[in-house]
Amino acid sequence: MSVHPDLHQHYVRACQNLGQPENPFIADVLREANKNDKIRGTKGIMLKIAGNNHLVPVQRVTDDDLRVLASVLRDTVFVTGLDLRCNVLTDAGAKHMGTFLQENSTLQYLNLMFNDIGTSGAELIARALHRNETLLYLRMTGNKIGDKGGMFFASMLQINSTLEKLDLGDCDMGTQCLTAIATALTQNKSVKAINLNRPLLYSQEEETTVYVALMLRNNSSLVELHLCKHEMKNFGVERLCEALNGNSSLRYLDLSCNKITRDGVKFLGELLKRNQTLEILDLSANRIEDDGAIYLSEALALCNRTLQALSVVSNNVSGKGLVALSDAMKTNVELSYIYIWGNKFDEATCMAFSELIQTGRLKPNCTDVEPYEVDGHVRLAELSHGLKKHYYWTPSCGQVTNHDANASLAIAAVSEYFVKIPIFVVLQS
Repeated sequence: MSVHPDLHQHYVRACQNLGQPENPFIADVLREANKNDKIRGTKGIMLKIAGNNHLVPVQRVTDDDLRVLASVLRDTVFVTGLDLRCNVLTDAGAKHMGTFLQENSTLQYLNLMFNDIGTSGAELIARALHRNETLLYLRMTGNKIGDKGGMFFASMLQINSTLEKLDLGDCDMGTQCLTAIATALTQNKSVKAINLNRPLLYSQEEETTVYVALMLRNNSSLVELHLCKHEMKNFGVERLCEALNGNSSLRYLDLSCNKITRDGVKFLGELLKRNQTLEILDLSANRIEDDGAIYLSEALALCNRTLQALSVVSNNVSGKGLVALSDAMKTNVELSYIYIWGNKFDEATCMAFSELIQTGRLKPNCTDVEPYEVDGHVRLAELSHGLKKHYYWTPSCGQVTNHDANASLAIAAVSEYFVKIPIFVVLQS
């Protein structure tokens, strides 16, 4: 086989040999891969065969389609990324993917989010990663693998020493597998980022947060942690802060959409006075109110010079707390990104943030508000900017491009892991 074989012709022959009709969407992507001269000589490319975001509807990838595609790519060394999000893959497709992961030695990025893979499919993929030594980044978001399926990934994390980024958000996992994953990460030295958003938790005891805190005491590799929608309250935040006092690796902590109040933020404020590692803190959609915002602002104004991005979106904060945060930015030049929409803006708030923006202290693309004037009064309008642009799976970055303008917005210290993913070229149909 040549270094850059004709993928489209290979696909046509494979369909004929396996008695499977061609999927025109796959055929178009592979044809485009052959036409793109920029691919030649590159270290690796991504095939983007995502079933969403197309002006003209495409024929989504089925399990049988994946069987053919896997046979085409099995020995293709220059395809290092595969985006199959938002298709109709089931456990049968996961079986083909599991076999592929055991046989292929070049794939580094695999996106299977929002398919129909369940528990048995999760087992097949997780078991394949016991042997696979090349995959760095796996996204399973939105596949309802459940608690049992999550347990297979927890077991995998005890064996695999290659995977760096694992996205298991919105997978209907429960207490048992979250506890097991946290326990596995206590010893795992390779995972740099993990998304555990929106589990199905029925207990009010916050056991999973306690285990995550225990993990953070011992883990020295994890850089980004997402715990959105964990029903976390002040007790859980206190446990996390106790653990992070001795943690020197975590840079990005996502605690959005929980039940954290001002009392919980008091622990975060004390943490920020001592912690010299955390760079991004997402507290969106909690209930910190003015007192919580003031706790944060005091730590940021007087002590902390590490945090670079903060979100307090939708936290029932009014002018008193928001102005305190704006004042903190005047003395803390390291804090560059702040997101405040969804709170209670009074005239003092509008004036304070308008001043930050007009003086250049707060860049327009580093916040989610923009000042405008009506009848001599300053108001704030919402911008689409938000903390999600810093995620390692942000659409513009998570598709693994060779980086457009959005990538430059990400914080440099975090981008080593979450924006500067191995350079692939995205192939769009």
